[in-house]
Amino acid sequence: MAVSLHSLPAFVRLDGRPVMLIGDGGAAEAKRRLLERTGAVIVGEEAEAALAIVAMDDPDATVARLKARGLLVNAVDRSDLCDFTLPAIVDRSPVIVAVGTGGVSAGLAAALRQRLEAVLPSDLGKLAEAVSGFRKEYPDSRARRTAIDHALNDHFGHYSRESGNSVVAITLTSPDPDDLTLRQARALAQADRLLHAPDVPPAILDRARADAVRIVSPAPPVDACDGLTVYLEMAR
Repeated sequence: MAVSLHSLPAFVRLDGRPVMLIGDGGAAEAKRRLLERTGAVIVGEEAEAALAIVAMDDPDATVARLKARGLLVNAVDRSDLCDFTLPAIVDRSPVIVAVGTGGVSAGLAAALRQRLEAVLPSDLGKLAEAVSGFRKEYPDSRARRTAIDHALNDHFGHYSRESGNSVVAITLTSPDPDDLTLRQARALAQADRLLHAPDVPPAILDRARADAVRIVSPAPPVDACDGLTVYLEMAR
């Protein structure tokens, strides 16, 4: 199976937990400031920890030693040695947007972060707090997504979701997910159910919600089921 994700993005809570930081200079200080923002307890090489950040000119031997102990290691400016990388961050706490390039280009990640800073409103965290009780208020996941969509619409003024029980049929003219129209991409992101012809590329299917039901089907459904169903086929 081809690897489609270079890395698995994950948000790790480090408050009160030990993280190794080895090295000195400007790069190490930048990582120290970042770790302090998370509440991590910064320790040296002799301590016990699960994660380590190495900021050294010649990190190979140190990284090998730490990996032999079972630690996950980030080596600054050495993506070939990294088990994990640190993304550029847009902080709208509790909303955090992370932009990573797998260590290929920190400059590109920083440039994308700057663009997102201009797009995402400063009070986005307040919206997150406002919808935090929706899980209890709307036990049904579809009802909860609809309520969140309404909250987004009220907040941004231009967000919309396909409503009711409906079927959206999409005929793809290209196997490249970057060629999806805005409406097609939005439908995939909102779909509760994804029916698709066998020849629809996995790269397109990956643009759908991760929890959407996926069914291989040579033809679109006759009747609409609960929620939004998206049917995908390639143009002939």
